Amino acid sequence: MERRAIGINLPQPLPMETILRGRCWVIDGDTIVINNIRLRLAGIDAPELDHPWGQRSKWALVQLCKGQTVTARIKPELSYDRMVAECFLPDGRDLAAELVRSGLALDWPKFSGGKYRHLEPEDARRKLWRAQARQRGRLRTQDDR
Repeated sequence: MERRAIGINLPQPLPMETILRGRCWVIDGDTIVINNIRLRLAGIDAPELDHPWGQRSKWALVQLCKGQTVTARIKPELSYDRMVAECFLPDGRDLAAELVRSGLALDWPKFSGGKYRHLEPEDARRKLWRAQARQRGRLRTQDDR
């Protein structure tokens, strides 16, 4: 007698949330490396290093992370060659929120759903006009090529 398995469509288990913890290396205002994994901060856009405010954005992130253990919650999407993550300091501060609040990054509603928009200083979009142009598809960056 031959036995056959009956196909039952069970719901797929949800992927477990991936968490990374460690000291980070800052690449630019919205990219860090933890344990040799390159991470893009979720939901924000910081100026490129060669754009106005780019170096300042990077060094603000360096100062936030200096000597700290950063916790990164990896999100399922990718951004170019980087994984995307929500990143937090030990005291619970969200790195993306801190950069937006300081006027050195912009909320990117396409990816954040507007989560950080209320934190943007009044003149941030004018000051970071190149990041705003990139969000609207009007400026190509090295990542876009």
